[in-house]
Amino acid sequence: MYDLGRSRRAVKAFTFDEISIVPSRRTRGIDQVNLAWKIDAVSLDYPLVAAPMDSVMSPETAIAFGQLGGLGVLNLEGLWTRYEDPTPILEELAGLEAGTEATMRMQQVYAEPIKGELIRERMRQIQDAGVPAAGALSPQNTQEFAADVLASNPDFFVIRGLAVSAEHVSDQVEPLNLKEFVHQLDVPVVVGGCANYQTALHLMRSGAAGVLVGFGGASSKANRDILGIEVPMATAIAEVAEARRDYMDESGGRYVHVIADGSMGRSGDIIKALACGADAAMVGTPLARAKEAPGRGWHWGAEAWHETLPRGRRVKIDPVGTLEEVVQGPSHVVDGTMNLVGAIRRAMATTGYTELKEFQRIELRIH
Repeated sequence: MYDLGRSRRAVKAFTFDEISIVPSRRTRGIDQVNLAWKIDAVSLDYPLVAAPMDSVMSPETAIAFGQLGGLGVLNLEGLWTRYEDPTPILEELAGLEAGTEATMRMQQVYAEPIKGELIRERMRQIQDAGVPAAGALSPQNTQEFAADVLASNPDFFVIRGLAVSAEHVSDQVEPLNLKEFVHQLDVPVVVGGCANYQTALHLMRSGAAGVLVGFGGASSKANRDILGIEVPMATAIAEVAEARRDYMDESGGRYVHVIADGSMGRSGDIIKALACGADAAMVGTPLARAKEAPGRGWHWGAEAWHETLPRGRRVKIDPVGTLEEVVQGPSHVVDGTMNLVGAIRRAMATTGYTELKEFQRIELRIH
């Protein structure tokens, strides 16, 4: 603890930039590294989840990402569930420069109501392609549209927001009782974000299959500037991993997966997240750089079009390659934004680990 003054104290926390991983006494061949990740009954080739953002995931890219071996999550409050064909809107947004005009236009197009029948249609489209199907709703819309999600028999249901708690108090709306809701479902639920031990423990006790650590959404700087909220991810993941361990003891062995969701801009960030204790990473920005990404060279999260307090900015990004190249290579850049899976595999081989659970015990150092 550090004294901020006579009356306030604060805990020291660390970002990914402040830590590094340390190789062990042996190295491994890349062919010996196993990146397979199993959550609930679904087995994936590697521990990457595509973030539910309109600039990253359309039904088509969710299917393509699933065919490559990952888990794509569709934003069920985005343009794909508000419009029968959002392609013209995405093209229009791609032609707007960042600024007030673009923000106001986004607020207008996202004011169109969410349609339950489109949620069912989009989820069935992914399901019919034979890949794991997952959709995300915010806590505010979960109760209203959950039946539409479940009607398509998804593999996962994601409840994702800036900060998701097991207990929300409000005088204006009937709050979502997360524990009761999760236990009523026959589908595994992933919830978040959270950033500390106590919140994570409460979410795990709700019955969630996975917990998102961090606030994602491509709005970290904006949330810091506008709300004062920021998550040093290395410390947050380590705390939630400790909550997972304690919850396993408390529940008699029930394992809840920890998924890093924030500051996942480069392969090195993903690798450090796994080293800090995450089972997987939810990735947005690198996938938005794929040529197939629906953002067409722009990247934004749900905060960017909030009707009263927009926070996340639309960010201009340059496509670097196809979705397959971004995920599995080959890479043509040297900044960690391509061949994410290859980077994880090489990092584990270089540091002497062959399994993800073993890699969570690697030695870490603070700069």
